Amino acid sequence: MNPSSPVIFEQQQALNGYSIGIATLNAEKSLNALSLDMIDTLTHQLMEWSIDDKLACVVLRGAGDKAFCAGGDIVKLYESMKQSPNGPNPYAENFFTREYNLDYLIHTYSKPIICIGHGVVMGGGLGLFAGATHRVVTEHSRIAMPEISIGLFPDVGGTWFLNKMPDNCGLYLGLTGASINATDALYLTLATHFISSDNRSSLIRQLKSAKWSDNTKSNGSVVDNVLNSLSEYTESIKPPAQVEKHQTLIKHLTSHNSLPEIVSAITELETEDKWLSRGVSALKEGCPTTAKIVFHQITNGHNLSLKEVFKSELIIAIQCTRHPDFTEGVRALLIEKDNTPHWFFNNIESVTESWLNEHLTPPWPDNQHPLNSL
Repeated sequence: MNPSSPVIFEQQQALNGYSIGIATLNAEKSLNALSLDMIDTLTHQLMEWSIDDKLACVVLRGAGDKAFCAGGDIVKLYESMKQSPNGPNPYAENFFTREYNLDYLIHTYSKPIICIGHGVVMGGGLGLFAGATHRVVTEHSRIAMPEISIGLFPDVGGTWFLNKMPDNCGLYLGLTGASINATDALYLTLATHFISSDNRSSLIRQLKSAKWSDNTKSNGSVVDNVLNSLSEYTESIKPPAQVEKHQTLIKHLTSHNSLPEIVSAITELETEDKWLSRGVSALKEGCPTTAKIVFHQITNGHNLSLKEVFKSELIIAIQCTRHPDFTEGVRALLIEKDNTPHWFFNNIESVTESWLNEHLTPPWPDNQHPLNSL
């Protein structure tokens, strides 16, 4: 076990000759921001564990107590975009391609993966979390896809999991970048289980003492039983619901026929509710191009297969690195921190269909999509 490794791997002995694989994202100071080294290291080890007949399940977690993973290493992406403003951008293309390959691997993994989404789970971290078979949240989980604020879009499978949320909640969260808690994540089926943060060590101990077999489906049930036992008597520590509480209003705000009407309904909302008002402000100040992409994801992406989702999102992600808003959003929020991004279009109404289509057009020759092998 190398303490300086971008991901720390452990293989702990369990019953019946089986073992538990534990992968810990190891960049605590950056809230475990996802680097290319982290992506590659984790992908390689997951592939190795997938063919180990005596490895029963995988636990994926973050170092420290503040975050599972706060997203991708946006600063490095920014530097690459400054160097290659109109593309091609080899670093960005490699980063997104390998990140999406990892996300797809987690979604389709042959063994149970228990992802502990404790603390901050945002952007690329949510991409890892959303693919796991068992998605565990605690009273301290804080989950969001806040790309509207930096001119990117809810990628890493956002087209897949936002479309599975009830009654346009996915559209609302994508447009507002609203942060949700553990109770919301359970309601939206983004999370599968809730445990107390104090029980994270108990989870590992119980997994090690569980009775495993060579049947993947049976092992999934073993994990369910362990998590269900740890979920008992936790109602008192679950945070108050935000999404379900406002479900009727969210459905009303997002039920209009066009994106400008939906954006107007949300941004003109007068409320003293802090959760709602933060979403209103984020959309008002957010990137109009991102809003246009989010609306496209929801209205055109609900029938896509998982493979088609990642292939379409890679196109958009690479095009975002070749268009000005992503660079400008990162500059304003994370580099110069003046919080005054100058978006290419000033409002939703101004964003043209041709501009959107540029973001949807593959930047590669026919049949050369980097994710063709998924």
